[in-house]
Amino acid sequence: MIKDMLKLFIENKKAMLGLIILSMFIIVAVFAPLIAPFEPKQREDAAGEFPLRSEPTSKHLLGTTHAGYDILSRLIYGTRLTLLVGMVTGIITTFVALALGLISGYFKGRVDDVISFVNSIFLVIPSLPLIIVVASYITIKGVLPIILVLSLTGWAWGARVIRSQVLSVSEREFVKVAEVLGENPFIIVFREILPNIISLVMATFFTSTLAAIIGEATLEFIGLGNVSAVTWGTMLYWAQNNAALLYNAWWWFLPPGLFIGLLGTSFALMNFAIDEISNPKIRKR
Repeated sequence: MIKDMLKLFIENKKAMLGLIILSMFIIVAVFAPLIAPFEPKQREDAAGEFPLRSEPTSKHLLGTTHAGYDILSRLIYGTRLTLLVGMVTGIITTFVALALGLISGYFKGRVDDVISFVNSIFLVIPSLPLIIVVASYITIKGVLPIILVLSLTGWAWGARVIRSQVLSVSEREFVKVAEVLGENPFIIVFREILPNIISLVMATFFTSTLAAIIGEATLEFIGLGNVSAVTWGTMLYWAQNNAALLYNAWWWFLPPGLFIGLLGTSFALMNFAIDEISNPKIRKR
């Protein structure tokens, strides 16, 4: 079943377009030192200091910041941390949601009651204010705290959706037959149930990663992250703090915003493709 899903995913045009866009960002992140014309915090070259808040030129294709940093170089290097935060947070969030959803949906009883109660609390509280409140109380600034905050606040939706799907699958005949034969419950969960919800797990990962990228940019933009780090969010933070919009310095704030939107589009396209693959009616249409 998993092989069939991968085959359908590769053949889907939305999935391939999203995968191509994501691959481009991964290549930029991995080979940033070779692609970027300057170091992200370099302000001097052989001719002296970089010009301050300069417009795009042949030397600085996206101009420079108020401090003389090359914007294109910071945009390229910023891909690394932004993509890292999004992917790692997506993996952690999906793992937590999958574990809680499987346990809650299959074992039911008091375990389900407790997990569902905690899940409902996280779902009732608006996610963005919760992220901001939790992040504001963390004194240590950096990538790891942001990943922890986003993972802590982002698992509830995925866990609820996976739980409902597990409840449905656990009532099917092949699961009941395995239970009658005396199979270990964990073997039933991983052998009989998990393969049948793999499309939902992948959709949860793409959605969580997209939310993490937007959440990281939001925290950095309002100054709750490490503003000395080079990410797309901190680029927007420094652009806003130094009145880039007032000076009409579009080359400073527009590229990181476009990159965030483009990366988000890649995950959204792959998520749409998963919906088409998992729903035969949509796929035929």
